[in-house]
Amino acid sequence: MDPLIFDLSTTPLREVNAALHAADLDGEIVREIVIDKPAGAHSVAVGLDAPVKVSVEGHVGYYAAGMNQQAEVVIAGNAGTGVAENMMSGTVVVRGNASQSAGATAHGGLLVIEGDAAARCGISMKGVDIVVGGNVGHSSAFMAQAGRLVVRGDAGEGLGDSIYETRIYVRGTVASLGADCVAKEMRAEHLEELAGLLKAAGFEGDDLSAYTRYGSARSLYHFHVDNTGAY
Repeated sequence: MDPLIFDLSTTPLREVNAALHAADLDGEIVREIVIDKPAGAHSVAVGLDAPVKVSVEGHVGYYAAGMNQQAEVVIAGNAGTGVAENMMSGTVVVRGNASQSAGATAHGGLLVIEGDAAARCGISMKGVDIVVGGNVGHSSAFMAQAGRLVVRGDAGEGLGDSIYETRIYVRGTVASLGADCVAKEMRAEHLEELAGLLKAAGFEGDDLSAYTRYGSARSLYHFHVDNTGAY
C-alpha cells in the first residue's frame, strides 16, 4: 500500500490535520503517512488516534505529535516546545534535538529523542516512557508522577524536583537534584527495566552499570510544617 503524502509547502496544515483526524484513518485503509516540507510548522500531527505510521520529513515547531494515541510518529529533524505533550499511547521519535517540555504531562506510550532535550523534559509526566539519547536541561522530570525517564547523557540542575513515583536513569553526571529526589539502589529488576527501555528506543548495548537510578525520597508526599522551605 502506497503512503499518503502531504506537502506542507502547498497544503495548509489545517487540511493536513483534518485528514489525519478523518473517520476512515483506521490503519486498515491508510497505514503510512508522509508529511513533507514541514519547515518548522507548529502543531504538526496532533491528536492522532489511529494505528498508523506518520513520517515527518524535517523540523517541526511547537507541540508536534501532541495528544498522540496509537500512532507511530517519526520526526526526521528537530522539534520545538512540547513535542508529544499529553501523549496517551503509541510512539514518537525525534531524530534530532527537542526544545523544552518534551513529553510534558504525557500519560503513556514511548517518546524517544535521539539528540538532546532542553529544560523541563518530562515535566509532570504521568506514565509515559521517555528515552533521551543525549543530555536533558534543568528541571527535567519536575513533579513527575509515573513512568520512566532514561538519559544517556548528562542532566541539568534540579533533576526530579518534587518527584513522585517516576523512575529516572542517568548515565552521565547530574548538575543537581531537586527537592525530594535522591539516588537509589540499582537492583536486578531495575537493570532489566532499563535494558528493555534502551532496546525499545534503539539504544541496545549500553553498559547498564554506568547508569544511576534516581527517585523520590518520599518525604514531601504529605505536608509537614518542618518541610515548608522545600515546597
